[in-house]
Formats: sequence, C-alpha cells, structure tokens
Amino acid sequence: MNNHYDETDFFDKYSQMTRSKEGLAGAGEWQTLRRLLPDFDKKTVLDLGCGYGWHCKYAADHGAKQVIGVDLSEKMLAEAAKRNADPKIDYRQGDILEAAFPADTFDIVFSSLAFHYLPDWTAMVKRVASYLKSGGTFLFSVEHPVFTAAGNQQWAYDEQGEIRHFPVDRYFYEGVRQADFLGETVEKYHRTLTTYVETLLQNGFSIEHLVEPTPPEDLLSVPGMVDELRRPMMLIISAKKK
Repeated sequence: MNNHYDETDFFDKYSQMTRSKEGLAGAGEWQTLRRLLPDFDKKTVLDLGCGYGWHCKYAADHGAKQVIGVDLSEKMLAEAAKRNADPKIDYRQGDILEAAFPADTFDIVFSSLAFHYLPDWTAMVKRVASYLKSGGTFLFSVEHPVFTAAGNQQWAYDEQGEIRHFPVDRYFYEGVRQADFLGETVEKYHRTLTTYVETLLQNGFSIEHLVEPTPPEDLLSVPGMVDELRRPMMLIISAKKK
C-alpha cells in the first residue's frame, strides 16, 4: 500500500475533516454502518486500516474482549493511541495486505474505507478467510465503484460553477486510478461491484448485506454533503464466513 497519511501536509488536511475532528458522529456513513454492526460481546475483533481507532474503541466499549487495529500510518496510530486508547486494544503498524494471524483467530474482521488503496482484492479476501472463524463476520466499507471508476473523483461543473454531473467512465477497466483527494494526487484502485461481491462468494463467504449509504439528515448542512445524494460515494458489505 502507498502511505500518504504520514506526509505532513496531507495528514494536516485530513485532520481537519469533519470525521477526523468529530469521530464516528462526523462520518456520513456511520448511522448506516452502525445498524449493520454485529454483537461485539466477548468477541475478538480485527480492524484493518484502523486510522484514528474510532471503530476499535466502539468495539471495546461494546463488550469485545480483544481488539487489534492495524494501520500503515505512524501518524494515524499516534492519534489512535491518544484519542482511543483502551486496555483491550492493541494498535499495530503494518501493511494490512501483509498482516498475518493464525487460522481461526477472529470472530469479526472490520475495515473502513481502506480496501480501495489495495492493489490485490483477492489476496485480501483470502487472508481474511484464513484468520476469520467459521461463522464469523467480515464487515467493510469502500469507495463505491461508481465513485472510483473515472479516476479523479471530481464533479463536472458548468460555466456558472454549478455542478453538472459526476463523471463515470472506464467502469469495466479495473486497476489503478489517480484521484484528487484533499488537494493531493492519491493512488487508489478501482474494481467493479461484481468483483467485490464475486470474490467474496468464491472464497467461502455469504453476503448478509450490501448497502449504499446516504448522509443522515443532521449532516446535510455540512458543506457539500447534500450533493452526496446525487451519486453513491460509498459501499458497505457485510459477509459471513461459511
């Protein structure tokens, strides 16, 4: 994985985002995601790409007996240790695609908006299948394939500066994209909805939920948030290991 989050300018911009300052309450997809969360009571949990550790702390506060959060960014993990420390949480630095654990270790594997940075989705799913217990939950969010397809992830504007539409192009051409995120060029990977789902089905998972979250009404006053109702930005999938 590429690590933009340890670049000072990029991290400073990220730290000013609503979700960075307000945590789960400031994340537009949180109210949808929360309804899909499994029971954490006495469960072992792995958070891949844990960032500031908001979801790790939520799991610990809701009864998880052990939580491991993995992230590539040293700066992210430093914030997690400050904001969301808990005796039951173990934060570890590393590439989530290379994180190795014994078979049948976790009851729940979770990830928030990290997998679109990965070049190899199949390898990630196979790893999760190996260290998730039978009957365990694999719940994750990614940027929606409609959002990642064209590449730069920017609206198209008319001559008056009003939004005209959101470009969708090269949908079936999977692979690397150069996205404009926080004023920086960030490398992400586009894959189709079929690829996300079929890879899970072919590697021992059943699909429990597939949801395209929309912003809650109480966040629509945040600048630009109401425009998120014009196209899907995120995808949430909950799967169970057979």
